[in-house]
Amino acid sequence: MTTPVTSTGFNAGQSNSSKPSSQQASGLTSDFDTFVKMLTAQAKNQDPLEPMDSTEYAAQLAQFSMVEQQTKSNNLLEGLQSQLGLANMAALSGWVGMEARAVAPGYFDGSNEITIAPNPAAAADSVTLVVQDKNGTEVQRVALPVSAEPFQWNGLDDDGNPLEAGEYAFVIESSKGDELLLQEYAEIYFKVNETRMQGGEVGLITEGGSVVLASSVNALRDPEA
Repeated sequence: MTTPVTSTGFNAGQSNSSKPSSQQASGLTSDFDTFVKMLTAQAKNQDPLEPMDSTEYAAQLAQFSMVEQQTKSNNLLEGLQSQLGLANMAALSGWVGMEARAVAPGYFDGSNEITIAPNPAAAADSVTLVVQDKNGTEVQRVALPVSAEPFQWNGLDDDGNPLEAGEYAFVIESSKGDELLLQEYAEIYFKVNETRMQGGEVGLITEGGSVVLASSVNALRDPEA
């Protein structure tokens, strides 16, 4: 089975909510206040000979009250989530300067090597590393051993010249004969320059400026060790 690879493989799972929860809460509170004002006005101006039936209004008032309480609970939970996120970010600040391993683009400065952690299919008899630039264009193909041993990519083209500095993505293609068994982005080691809140999660900022969620990291090492 072939797993397709697209340029969206490095998205950090950002939220695409159409409206922020704070705006939703504000709208619910505004509707509740408007309803109470209308109910009060109707009660003040009703015909005493034909008083209005308050059963329906009482039911609606109860429903709006429940919504208001739920909104307050949601705001409280969001506040707690934010505090937990900040605590996690503070705890992960020790990762700055370390090398994390995850599926991420690698930054090539013109001379540094990038450590790639391939994970080929067990049934493969050949493995190829496909290097893509920031636009997703293939710039190089390198034959690798059928092994999960780390590979040091030196950033040199087939003529021995260094490629342009910038971010590169690495795809591992596992084949058996002429059949492509698996195609997926490879994990690499990248230096953590900064930790930053990314929605409700902690994001790690790479040397190239990309954001990698801390939850996607599978290994951590000291580059000086």
